[in-house]
Amino acid sequence: MDKYRVAEHFVSINGEGQRAGELALFIRFTGCNLNCSWCDTKWANEPGAPYTEMSTREICETAKQCGTVNITLTGGEPLLQPDIAGLIKALAEQGHSVEVETNGSVPLPEGLDCDVTYTMDCKLPSSGMADRMCRENYGRLTSRDTVKFVCGSQEDLRRAAEVIAEHDLTNRCRVYLSPVFGMTDPKDIVDFMKDRGLNGVRLQLQLHKFIWDPNERGV
Repeated sequence: MDKYRVAEHFVSINGEGQRAGELALFIRFTGCNLNCSWCDTKWANEPGAPYTEMSTREICETAKQCGTVNITLTGGEPLLQPDIAGLIKALAEQGHSVEVETNGSVPLPEGLDCDVTYTMDCKLPSSGMADRMCRENYGRLTSRDTVKFVCGSQEDLRRAAEVIAEHDLTNRCRVYLSPVFGMTDPKDIVDFMKDRGLNGVRLQLQLHKFIWDPNERGV
């Protein structure tokens, strides 16, 4: 039977992405293939991170009981979970809108004909993981998807602008610039957007970190 390593699940609002502010059931998986310098979920990424094994049936039943249409699969890195495509399809067939938050280093599943959207990070120099991105993913994005650049420096902003232009991202999907919480002043990002004329790019702040303590889990 399929089993997924679930670190936690809870209902809250989406803090970022195209569905920011909407209710969603979050399913957080353990394990990640990256180690970003500013990661805010390192506790779920460590080899010994606690988890509960849940099957597709159990996750679908949890989603049904919660009564939320939106499901956000996050991590860690959810695309590392065995047969994650099968779980996505099962949740979509149950009537859910599934969002996958992915770090951009793992190939996006192909051939999934269901209601799924990808919110994909593009790691920038301050993360220490900029060289790990799967470039083929950019060609698989559609208008339902999002690329999110978490910026911790002016160098990050310059690199984000280069990637946006190189892959014509504003004509392919939604594009967000987000500050590393507590490291980057959002006003600096706005100034950069004005200086570069970044039409079609949006500034986005992580809503949950303003509503709750930034280190609080399960929100």
